[in-house]
Amino acid sequence: MSKKMQPIAVFDSGVGGISVLRELRKILPNEDYIYYGDSKNAPYGMKTKEEVCALTIDAAQYLFKQGAKGLVVACNTATSAAVRTLREMYPDIPLVGIEPAVKPAATLKPNGRVLVMATPMTIREEKFRKLMARYEDMADIIPLPCPGLMDFVERGDLESEDFRRYLEELLFVHRIHPVDSVVLGCTHYPFAKTLIKEILGPDVEVFDGGEGTAREMKRRLAEADLLNERQETGTVYFQNSLEDEKKIQLCEWLLNL
Repeated sequence: MSKKMQPIAVFDSGVGGISVLRELRKILPNEDYIYYGDSKNAPYGMKTKEEVCALTIDAAQYLFKQGAKGLVVACNTATSAAVRTLREMYPDIPLVGIEPAVKPAATLKPNGRVLVMATPMTIREEKFRKLMARYEDMADIIPLPCPGLMDFVERGDLESEDFRRYLEELLFVHRIHPVDSVVLGCTHYPFAKTLIKEILGPDVEVFDGGEGTAREMKRRLAEADLLNERQETGTVYFQNSLEDEKKIQLCEWLLNL
């Protein structure tokens, strides 16, 4: 098989990276994909940086053994912990991470209020603090750790009263003191986007990093002359560390939502 025909690997700590896979399929529809979720070890947002780095490297090695021509680390926590190390290990492989879309949110409105929803570990990371510091002169940036939000998505529990109640309590203060925009700093969170907008109001702009990540992977593949040139739509092959058929079915449901 020519290298151009090999799949792109998409890795996440669970099912959240499917929000990025959806953007990849819009921008690179004729590519094949292997999606690998490490639900067995989720959530990554509650682990140490060293633990997350080790798990991400293990997953990358596993995916490259399957012939992946490029890797999207579709998890903000794993990107913060491991992408720099992976680039040093695999300098010749197109490798893209994801980071919270703070820049477009901060530039939306002069001195606007920007709420950044992320996992506790992402918010603790130096990389995240540096990202916020870069735009703090342009907007009032408010980090909001969201322990437990990822778990609702991992269960496919997106329509229950418990889920609504969780988000209403989490966002309560920001309904009293309204924000102009919300940054979804975890790839699981776009699946809650509709309800977040409903709670915070229709005028709030919601940003996530999925589209920018997909465009960056296309750029890197083109640079390496690895874009698949066939015309037909590519395939998606799902794998999960839990080896649970229900988890694979959840992945397919989220992809087609």
